[in-house]
Amino acid sequence: MIDKLVLIVDDEEGIRETLSDIFKDEGYDVITASSGEEALKIMKENSPDIVFLDVWLSGIDGIETMKEIKSINPTMPVVMISGHANIELAVKATRSGAYDFLEKPLSLERVLLVTKLALEKRTLELENRALKEDITRKWKLVGSSTKIQNLKEQINMAAISNSRVLILGESGSGKELVAHLLHENSPRVDKPFIEMNCAAIPQELIESELFGHEKGSFTGAFERKKGKFELADEGTLFLDEVGDMSLSTQSKVLRIIETQEFQRVGGSKNIKVDVRIISATNKDLFEEVKKGNFREDLLFRLNVIPIIIPPLRERKEDIPELVEHFLKYFADEYGQKPKKITDDGLRLLSVYDWPGNIRELRNVIERLVIMTPSEIITPKNIFLNQNTHSDCFSFNTLREAKEAFERDFIIRKLQENNWNISKTAEVLEVERSNLHRKIKGFNIQIP
Repeated sequence: MIDKLVLIVDDEEGIRETLSDIFKDEGYDVITASSGEEALKIMKENSPDIVFLDVWLSGIDGIETMKEIKSINPTMPVVMISGHANIELAVKATRSGAYDFLEKPLSLERVLLVTKLALEKRTLELENRALKEDITRKWKLVGSSTKIQNLKEQINMAAISNSRVLILGESGSGKELVAHLLHENSPRVDKPFIEMNCAAIPQELIESELFGHEKGSFTGAFERKKGKFELADEGTLFLDEVGDMSLSTQSKVLRIIETQEFQRVGGSKNIKVDVRIISATNKDLFEEVKKGNFREDLLFRLNVIPIIIPPLRERKEDIPELVEHFLKYFADEYGQKPKKITDDGLRLLSVYDWPGNIRELRNVIERLVIMTPSEIITPKNIFLNQNTHSDCFSFNTLREAKEAFERDFIIRKLQENNWNISKTAEVLEVERSNLHRKIKGFNIQIP
């Protein structure tokens, strides 16, 4: 069963019946109307997939009816039909938004072919629109804090230029998101956005990934391959974790920036490209320069416009908005009704320091959407990795290690007891006043 609904609009009963029989024999569902007014009423009550519409109708004519249909649903394919066709009328119909124009008497093969092509085109348009909406939703900078407003302004100003941008921020803070926003708000938006994580590619392969290679240039090079620079021509190349690039590769990237030319590995032909480079790192590149791990001249070229992303702990006022955003995002992702979080649960998330930044918050919300059986999320459902000092050997003194463990242990017990201080003191077998002093001394935020 095709499971597609066809709306046929014609004031001739014979045409309506003939077309209805054709479509029903092919497995389509059919609904008919004898006037433009009736068709518009049907459009508001039903959702057909395609409309066959006679040009000459009593009351409002077919062209006006089509314009009204398009105002109700702009993606609706409308096929105009007429027994008095001429070139001028066909041109007028198509300019007004008709998918095609068919002349009576109608050809069975032509009707079915036009229907098939129109429905395929509409499916592609709807999928493309859904994809764009999904991308827009995915690459959205959520938050209303002053720091995020300033970041949005910087992105908007930097995006319209062709200058290189260096994005600085901790792991999980949203560097990839900012890179995508810079591209999507740039004049290069319709050109490729190519990204490469410099830390994820073995050093012996990174030059092949960046510049491509010729067939037989090294063991395993069975065919010619385009590199990231070539794929990003006229678009944007995002070099993530650029601080992990070897000095040898850095020198070649520097040369490309200066000349906009390169050669594939094993090649001799110069390839010219027009690429905007956006790079990102969680390292202090100025310190890396001092250590001899990063070229100073490359840093100056990449760091034309620096954009610093604040960590989540510095903009906690954005957490409620982020939580709401991710709850809806993952509800849509898993086909669920959006869950709600209690005020106590939201306060618990808001006092946590989020060492993993947005990525950690995103993962926590995804886990809650999947693993919380009820539609309401409470503090009992929330488990946060309060032990941010898991590496006990990172401390210099025994006192520091003991204090870190004690703080994390108290937080864990408070969480297990829904942040009830009296109950936690009882479990820990300490005086309530003593626990209060510990909480204050360790600067533990109680939700």
